[in-house]
Amino acid sequence: MNSLRKLIKKEISITNLALIIPSNNINIQVFDRNSKLLQRERAAKALDVKIYDYIKDEIGCRLSDRIFDIKRKFNSVLNIGCGRGHVSKFIPKESVNKLILADLSPSWLEQAQATEGIKIEKQILDEETFVLEPNSLDFVISCLSLHWVNNLPGCFRCIINSLKKDGAFMAAIFGADTLYELRGSLQLAELERDGGISPRISPFTHIKDIGALLTDAGFTMLTVDTEELIIGYPSMYELMWDLKGMGESNAARNRKLHLSRDTLFAASAIYNQLYGKIKEKDKSRYIPATFQIIYMIGWKPDESQPKIMKQGTGEISLKDMYRIDEIIKEKQ
Repeated sequence: MNSLRKLIKKEISITNLALIIPSNNINIQVFDRNSKLLQRERAAKALDVKIYDYIKDEIGCRLSDRIFDIKRKFNSVLNIGCGRGHVSKFIPKESVNKLILADLSPSWLEQAQATEGIKIEKQILDEETFVLEPNSLDFVISCLSLHWVNNLPGCFRCIINSLKKDGAFMAAIFGADTLYELRGSLQLAELERDGGISPRISPFTHIKDIGALLTDAGFTMLTVDTEELIIGYPSMYELMWDLKGMGESNAARNRKLHLSRDTLFAASAIYNQLYGKIKEKDKSRYIPATFQIIYMIGWKPDESQPKIMKQGTGEISLKDMYRIDEIIKEKQ
């Protein structure tokens, strides 16, 4: 099992190169954007599409709470990769005046809604190739969309270029530990039945890379944190069905389009054996699925922002902190 985890980590680190290389001249195509568009359109046109919004709505709600914590009303805001309005329907009108909803999928964009009282504008926009007027936005938001972008450094540069000075960028994306249980189970099954592994779960960015990407793009006053959302499913099949309904099926270019029934059955058995749990209430068995969420916020530099003092300019030494009250009285 340890050797498999090392192999999986090696695969993730290799495929993640396309997400973290900052050069303008290198753009490795890890994801098939056309396939992702088709997956989103198919998900949007399902009659029970609302059933699969639970994860994105939950993260969108948590993201909107963070927006509300910024005590400022933003005049012009872009919600890039808005989906079905997972953030926009929770954003308080006290925080936003005008909201631009943008997504690659026309059907998702049509279904997106926002809080009453906010001016809405919609436009079809590819997170990977968009160009906006420089210095035109006060705030850019993204919820669980940018993990499908091939050139993430380029995307961040486009975002900061579109922001006004002291404008903010806030986003939530899936982190590298997302669905590690499903990834390991599928690869163990393929090793056993097929003698090798293939990328069944799309690669995600590591939290340690996000700060470097934002800094390279020019953002300042960064805050990056993470949390895990663990959801129980009756079996691996319900999990995979829900991922399809969310439009989150694998879209890696080097993925195999066919997974044999025999390998699928083996993966389900391995998942249940390695990670299966029992509910205390009714003693029924379920499998947990981990979704790692990385939150980030960065600001476009401006002279009005707080600046770090130069080293050596402090008036009080840390070794004297235990007598801080006495030092304050002396200075008064």
